[in-house]
Amino acid sequence: MKRTGIYATTEELVFEENSFYIVISSLVFHYVDDYKNLQMADTKRKADFSVEHPVFTAYGTQDWYCGANGEILHFPVDNYYYEGKRITAFLGEMVEKYHRTITTYCNTLLKEGFTIKHIVEPQPPEDMMDIPGMKDEMRRPMMLLISAVKN
Repeated sequence: MKRTGIYATTEELVFEENSFYIVISSLVFHYVDDYKNLQMADTKRKADFSVEHPVFTAYGTQDWYCGANGEILHFPVDNYYYEGKRITAFLGEMVEKYHRTITTYCNTLLKEGFTIKHIVEPQPPEDMMDIPGMKDEMRRPMMLLISAVKN
C-alpha cells in the first residue's frame, strides 16, 4: 500500500503528477530496489542526484583487497553487469543496497524525457592528498553525480 507523509519510505511516497520542479536526491537511489518507478517522470524541470558509484557497489563488500601485511592491493570489481541487491556493512550494520550500472541510471533518465547535463565522478582535491588513505581514493571512484533537465 502506498503512503504519503513523513513516515513513508521512498518507494511508498505518492505525489500528484508534475508536483515538483526539481528533484534533488543525495545517496538514496542505491538503497531503492525499484529505481525505475520513483516518479522521476513526474518532475517538471530538473533532477540532480548522487549515488555510490557502480564500481563501488558492484562486488558488494566495498572493501579493499589487502596483502598479508595489510597493504592495499586493489579494489574488487566483479559482477558489474549483474544488477540487484548487495549486502554490505555500513557503520557496523549490515544493509541492503542495490547495484545498477551507469547505463541503467542514464538510460532511465533518457527514457523519462530528461537530457543529461553533467556526470561527475568526484575525486579528492589535491590539498587533501596528505590525509592518510586519501591517495588510495584516487584508485577507484566512490560516488557518481548526475544532473539532468526535462526536455
